Amino acid sequence: MVQVVNDSLQLANDLRPVLLRLARHLRAETHARGITGGQISLLVALEFNPGMTAQQLAEREGLSAPGVSGHLARLEGQRLIRRARTNDKRRVGLYITLEGKRVLESVREKRTSWLAARLAELTEEQRDLIRAAIAPLDGSAWATASRRR
Repeated sequence: MVQVVNDSLQLANDLRPVLLRLARHLRAETHARGITGGQISLLVALEFNPGMTAQQLAEREGLSAPGVSGHLARLEGQRLIRRARTNDKRRVGLYITLEGKRVLESVREKRTSWLAARLAELTEEQRDLIRAAIAPLDGSAWATASRRR
């Protein structure tokens, strides 16, 4: 049992900086579009959950309501989201606009292109190793739990 824990700790220490570097590079591709990673996260949440309220979005993203409010104002100012009354007239839902969807698609394409270019620099054997690691990482309990957010 101790060996498994030690092995997991060492693997985590080796993997963490690699993942952080990858995430940093992918975020840089987002900033080239003039939008922050946090704003992209909000757009994605609204893409999959149209009509959420600002409060629901804040809770889902683990942010404060005032923090989300500032982001939403900027996204609305860029015409990436819109607010609209829902069937419950007391409630205002948030919706991603067509331009917001275009921005998300552009960001996804830039990120994928950047990552594909890095993967193309690897050998076929190295790409096979990465391919083999995707399923265990994606199917793990923590990956499944984070998708439910």
